Amino acid sequence: MSPSPSPSPCIRLPLRPAPLPRARAPTSAAAAGSSVAPSPSPRAALLLKPLAAAPYRRQPALLLHQQRRHGPPAIAATATFKPVLKDPKKYQEWDSVTAKFAGAANVPFLLLQLPQIVLNARNLLAGNKTALFAVPWLGMLTGLLGNLSLLSYFAKKKETEAAIVQTLGVISTYAVLVQLAMAESMPVPQFVATSVVVAAGLILNFLNYLGWLPGTLWLLWEDFITVGGLAVLPQVMWSTFVPFIPNSVLPGIISGSLALTAVTMARMGKLSDAGTKFVGSLSGWTATLLFMWMPVAQMWTNYLNPSNIKGLSAFSMLLAMLGNGLMIPRAVFIRDLMWFTGSIWASVLQGWGNLVCMYWYVSLSCDSPCFHGFILYSSCKMVNPLNCLIQLQ
Repeated sequence: MSPSPSPSPCIRLPLRPAPLPRARAPTSAAAAGSSVAPSPSPRAALLLKPLAAAPYRRQPALLLHQQRRHGPPAIAATATFKPVLKDPKKYQEWDSVTAKFAGAANVPFLLLQLPQIVLNARNLLAGNKTALFAVPWLGMLTGLLGNLSLLSYFAKKKETEAAIVQTLGVISTYAVLVQLAMAESMPVPQFVATSVVVAAGLILNFLNYLGWLPGTLWLLWEDFITVGGLAVLPQVMWSTFVPFIPNSVLPGIISGSLALTAVTMARMGKLSDAGTKFVGSLSGWTATLLFMWMPVAQMWTNYLNPSNIKGLSAFSMLLAMLGNGLMIPRAVFIRDLMWFTGSIWASVLQGWGNLVCMYWYVSLSCDSPCFHGFILYSSCKMVNPLNCLIQLQ
């Protein structure tokens, strides 16, 4: 009778729930936003997975909010955004070099709209308001909203250089829109609504970057730019070709309604985890598409009204091409596909495309300094990002 008690603890010992409270403590700490949390063993993770799935399934909005506020875990962030190099010194070197390139982009973007602003001011003082119609306010509006949304994206990622670039883009583009409103090229109601959104966006992004903004308010702002961006993008794309297609607001209404429904379902927990992540990434890609549509609208306006192309500043196009080109190495280094796509697109179309249009319509001569800068930059632009990509392989 005596041997019977000894085997029972040996059999029941692996089935005791003693490890579960110790394994659940780091999980709750991680869900609360702790930056350092010990990882449980594989066996404990398998045991905890069905227990942790039930309560967190009811709060996808909270999880999404925490992911947006604190970012992915350290391991996931390293695997996604940081390249793996055998030589740490080479990694630090490329990290410093690409950050300096992104910081240097502040100079051309600071001066980007200055030639256009000066040219518009001269035309306004001369009473030549027609020349300002060469600058499409829809294209400038899409670029402004794209800069504002990308400002939120980079401020959340703590990419200081890129956030400063987007801030300068918002301010300079808004100055051009003020001149277009003075020339009656941009309707007053759209200008007033744009002014309110720009002021609110700059204040909220500044407070969030400093950590002074409540998380709930920032979440509402991200939902707003998601719904607003998805509503504005199809409407602007449709309105660009209005002379050839009927004028309608249905694209914006339909797209905005679908975006509002998707965001509401994500906040109520009606979507899967993959669907919630997809909705959370829409704001960044919508901002990129808004930014990418700006040169397309400009080139379409050049095609429709080639006589007004003299109202454009070639120096502004060259600065846009230079600024976006300087951002490409940093986007390649951190493996940010969205940033890379927007920079390449803007550098090719907003820079090369518009300068080629100006040269084609004899608005830019071969003896112009901008043309020489265009040729020099075209021969050197792809060297740095390709070299960075090769070194990181």
